[in-house]
Amino acid sequence: MRSTLRARVRLAGAGLALAVLAACAAPTAQTAPPPSGSAAPISSSSTAPTGPTVTVPQLSDTPASSPAPSSPESSTSAPATTEPAPATSEPVDATDNPADDATPTAPAPSTAAPAPAPAGQTTARPAPSGGKTVVIDPGHNGANGANPDIINQQVDAGFGQTKNCNTTGTSTNDGYTEHAFNWGVAQALRDELEAAGVTVVMTRDSDTGVGPCVNQRANIGNQAGADAVISLHGDGADASGRGFYVLTAERAPGSAETAGRSATLAADVRDGLVSAGLSTSNYLGSDGLWQRSDLAGLNLSLQPTVLIEFGNMRNSADAALMSSAAGQQQYASGVAKGVLAFLG
Repeated sequence: MRSTLRARVRLAGAGLALAVLAACAAPTAQTAPPPSGSAAPISSSSTAPTGPTVTVPQLSDTPASSPAPSSPESSTSAPATTEPAPATSEPVDATDNPADDATPTAPAPSTAAPAPAPAGQTTARPAPSGGKTVVIDPGHNGANGANPDIINQQVDAGFGQTKNCNTTGTSTNDGYTEHAFNWGVAQALRDELEAAGVTVVMTRDSDTGVGPCVNQRANIGNQAGADAVISLHGDGADASGRGFYVLTAERAPGSAETAGRSATLAADVRDGLVSAGLSTSNYLGSDGLWQRSDLAGLNLSLQPTVLIEFGNMRNSADAALMSSAAGQQQYASGVAKGVLAFLG
């Protein structure tokens, strides 16, 4: 009896062992790995945008506190200022800053430009009959002086050259800043051109931001396919000099035809300013015209482009005119007349 019971226990144990072994040997279901070379689907939001993008410095909500009036992109050397901004100042000309003004990415010119426009870009108005587009580039910006880490970055200035992203610009002896003057003329010019049915794109939409960099300003005009690009500046030369001059690129960045169109635009703008009662420079250029080879805004533009130094902010007579609303309107009307003549 006991031997029979022991045999049954042994048989039961053997059966249990076989069941356990069978369970361990059974294959487990596993998810097949993705085929080699396949990639996870990309969401539409991460798809690279078509067309070139414009990278511009982030705009500051806080205007610069007494930005150091360094001279603009252009050439003349301006007297040292007592402003706090550590930004590098340029020779007196406001020229380079226009096209040579980067940091955060933001949209580029609105309506008129086919590519994303810089942050805060003014909305372009409906395209007029004829579809003419003009880019207005008020040099510098109000918060440049408070952001030297942005504006002192080196950017492409064309033909193997580099330049500061932007500068603070110059000022009158009384402290009226160039960036404020440029902004005042830009608004008046925009209004006159839009009243004539021209679509206007501005490279900045306020006087309290930073940049954009000079190379990106040129890119805004290129992306917009502008019929004309007008860069606005004020000079800061020796107090004896006065009057305006219109700059074009010494070396043609685009085709010979575009270079010729820039020369025609410069002559038309010069004539418009003279007809508005303004005098050509007595210290730089010839008959109100001059060429430069070191200005990013001119070197990188593939559209008809000019840079205007409206007057010497260190000269008392020029400074008085440039600091007044009436003077800024006079400058704007002269430029508008020249631009409209150029557009035909």
